Amino acid sequence: MVNFSLKGKTAVVTGGAQGLCNGIARAYHEAGATVVLVDVSDKVKEAASKMHTAEAPVYWAKGDLTDTEHLEKLVDECAEKLGGHIDILLNGAGIQFRCRAEDFPADRWESIIKINLSSVFFMAQKVGRKMLAQGHGKIINIASMCSFFGSTMIPAYSASKGGVAQLTKALSNEWAGRGVAVNAIAPGYMVTKLTENMKEVNPKGYEEITGRIPMGRWGLPEDLEGTAVFLASDASAYISGAIIPVDGGYLGK
Repeated sequence: MVNFSLKGKTAVVTGGAQGLCNGIARAYHEAGATVVLVDVSDKVKEAASKMHTAEAPVYWAKGDLTDTEHLEKLVDECAEKLGGHIDILLNGAGIQFRCRAEDFPADRWESIIKINLSSVFFMAQKVGRKMLAQGHGKIINIASMCSFFGSTMIPAYSASKGGVAQLTKALSNEWAGRGVAVNAIAPGYMVTKLTENMKEVNPKGYEEITGRIPMGRWGLPEDLEGTAVFLASDASAYISGAIIPVDGGYLGK
């Protein structure tokens, strides 16, 4: 039987205090993994305690993923809580800002690129070293529909998520033959805090997007869970370098 279980596995989930990544962390927990939630938010401790069970512990680590000087220490802290090894990294921390390109502020551009792209690389680099040393690992990055097209009013987000897709392939090319699979999930238009104001800010765009989704609705956090568990499990042993859309059929229309 194909093995979708994560029992005995360990996982680090960035951006795990809330939103889509919290849902994925919960799915890993329910599949049997021991999990560390990583987030800059003070909510991360409470999020971990709500999920924690004796059978599948959930720990937490608070840290700023853009602080590259202390990132090694943060990864070591996670590994220590997980018994010395990390089997799965879900790289999901992200931020958003909507603004016309001609007015887009430089500080917003820089912060989005740092969180959405640079931190993905540096977390993958730090955790990847440990995975390469142990001879196995699964890295799952969170891409986007904007990994495939540019969208409007979100130039920094689009640039960052296009970068995540290419970074996923680049890391896979180097590491897949050494036991570390690197893939990405590209969520479609999801109901999250990053998108909750789109209906008011860009009602025409919101209606156009909804009308294009063959399933007729925006996605929910739980819609990502099956794909996230699949890519973290032995069931996806021969998959690496893939960008998998979970979009209700949006890209096919």
